[in-house]
Amino acid sequence: MNLFKISWKYLLFKPLSTGLNVILLAMGLAIITVLLLVQDQLEQTINRDAAGIDLVVGAKGSPLQLILSGVYHVDFPTGNIPLKEAKGLLRNRLVKSAIPMALGDNFQGFRIVGTNHDYLSLYETKMATGQAWEYPFEVVLGASVSKVSGLKTGDEFEGSHGISIGSHAHDENKFKVRGVLEESGSVIDRLILTSVESVWLSHEEAGEDEKKHEEVQQLMEAPVAKSGFPDGDDTKEITTLLLQYRSPMAAIQLPRMINSRTTMQAASPSFEMVRLFELLGVGIGLLKGIAIILIFISGLGIFIALYNSLKERKYDLAILRGLGASRLQLMILIFLEGISITILGAILGLILGHSFLWLLIQNTDQAMAVSISPWIFLQEELWVIVYALVVGMLASVLPAFTAYQTSIAKQLTKS
Repeated sequence: MNLFKISWKYLLFKPLSTGLNVILLAMGLAIITVLLLVQDQLEQTINRDAAGIDLVVGAKGSPLQLILSGVYHVDFPTGNIPLKEAKGLLRNRLVKSAIPMALGDNFQGFRIVGTNHDYLSLYETKMATGQAWEYPFEVVLGASVSKVSGLKTGDEFEGSHGISIGSHAHDENKFKVRGVLEESGSVIDRLILTSVESVWLSHEEAGEDEKKHEEVQQLMEAPVAKSGFPDGDDTKEITTLLLQYRSPMAAIQLPRMINSRTTMQAASPSFEMVRLFELLGVGIGLLKGIAIILIFISGLGIFIALYNSLKERKYDLAILRGLGASRLQLMILIFLEGISITILGAILGLILGHSFLWLLIQNTDQAMAVSISPWIFLQEELWVIVYALVVGMLASVLPAFTAYQTSIAKQLTKS
């Protein structure tokens, strides 16, 4: 007696009821799948991009905004800080290293970041083609920038003012691609890297001042600073400064000193990201709650469907008993129906979860979202399947026990 075939026939006998329970279960599991994928990869991305950065210094404003713009490049900067004041931090005994960054322009939405070669070392990048910049207006492209824009080593392009698409172009000077980085999976894949001097020069307005024009030309022909701070007068500014501590004591003293004694602001990436996840945790918890409710309703639906169909099938079960089926086999038959529904729901839920995340990523231009891969299978998803099977088994317990108690004589006598 093929119990699998019999249980499947019973499920197909009421396709609407079976389909509704499968869809409800799948929706709940799909939500949980999306949350698992996003939470796991987002945490990995955040930790990887902030590795080696102990403190971010920038203009006063929102600490979280400073971290999002300076480390992850997904928000607008809080402003600029004086180069002279930023240089003073490098002389502090608590500071091990400092990487300056200057923002302000973009190309097709990808941010042009002025920095030095230390930023490349921070993310342990490797060149796919070409080499790092040496002179103003030479750039290195992240892997994603090169892939999307089609730019390659030797090509030229014009930057646009601002960090969002739609601003006017800086057509006075063109950037030249000196190299393209290998894909690293980090924030650097989405950036166009150049020298701080390039950012300064792209905003210089020489006008008809011949002396100013000569100074600009001299700067454009001079090699840029590959490490540390570039040379600049008191009027020059940068956007952010990425610091590394010299000792654990710096984590206590340095942020307080910067925030209280300077016109700048200091923010810790680790602290701000923990705070961000606490804020996101409320929304994630709410979505998980909705998913659990859907799964509970699905389990209740499976129970009701099996229990009601059992009332209608008592005569059929008695016939099966008469044909030689044991009480245990009837019990297994009902369990197979509940488990079949949950397996279908689990498979459909995983497919829907991954597919929905893929659609979400395809229709967003948020940098962090784009870095998430929808087709990675996590070990935690196995527990989603186990959870679904448990729901199906629990929903089948009472109907299966009722089938176990089916009396051949009583049911056949009623007929």
